[in-house]
Amino acid sequence: MKLFVNDLTVMDFSYLCPKRGMVGESWIVDIILDGGLNEESMVQDFSIVKKQLKKLIDEYVDHKLVIPADYEGVKIAHEQTQGRVRVDFSYHKVGESNTSIHLLCPPEAYAFVYAQEIDMASVTAYLKDIIKTHLPENVHGIDIALRAEVIDSAYYHYTHGLKKHDGNCQRIAHGHRSKIIIMEDGQRSERHEAEWAKRWADIYIGTQEDVVDTNALVLKSDTFTDQSHFCFAYEASQGDFEMAIPKSVCEIIEYDSTVECLAQHVLETLVQQNGGRFLVRAFEGVGKGAIIAND
Repeated sequence: MKLFVNDLTVMDFSYLCPKRGMVGESWIVDIILDGGLNEESMVQDFSIVKKQLKKLIDEYVDHKLVIPADYEGVKIAHEQTQGRVRVDFSYHKVGESNTSIHLLCPPEAYAFVYAQEIDMASVTAYLKDIIKTHLPENVHGIDIALRAEVIDSAYYHYTHGLKKHDGNCQRIAHGHRSKIIIMEDGQRSERHEAEWAKRWADIYIGTQEDVVDTNALVLKSDTFTDQSHFCFAYEASQGDFEMAIPKSVCEIIEYDSTVECLAQHVLETLVQQNGGRFLVRAFEGVGKGAIIAND
């Protein structure tokens, strides 16, 4: 007997890619459990499936930075005295130079997948290995299907960190795959949507008050400078977070990088550059976001 649950959850996370750098992503999770009937004549109660499996996925992938631990361009070091994990990552993006990303964060900020590259197949295998150890005796197997939201308009991949958040959003490198809808003078503007999708393709959106000089970091390296990289550091309830990332893949804003503030930033930029009336519907992953207008 097979039990299926579609749309179990959405994983909002970022990962390190050898060709793209840091990529914000949102994947929808569907599952199928294979097993015999229990004493309640069920494979498993739906409420238990949804609660327990979602909790595992949230714990091991959601709002984390996923690292391809077998990739030759990554170095991972546990800083014993600080209780943090250092990750140094080099990638090869066409048209960019000095492409390295460096992080020093609490271990909970990462998920380490033993693969050369992060994709749906490697993350599926990672999750199956974790979930198998938590299945009841009558469940003999699990299939996991990861999929991206079907978006027929402009979208972008972005990464950020929200130091003021009480939950896992405070982690300095987690992200989303998000569409954007822009109305100009009451009409849908695919042109402006495409412009923002291009502007924020694989972007890190940082808050100005979190930017520091390289000499302020515990994280040290000869491969980045104040000229090549933006450096970020902040203390949150889960610990101290530091990161250095190429300036070419960053946008620095004056606000926190909540979806509400991102919508405001887009609106203010559009009005400043074009004048007129705008409505911005900015998404944070799948099915949620913020709306703002200037009329």
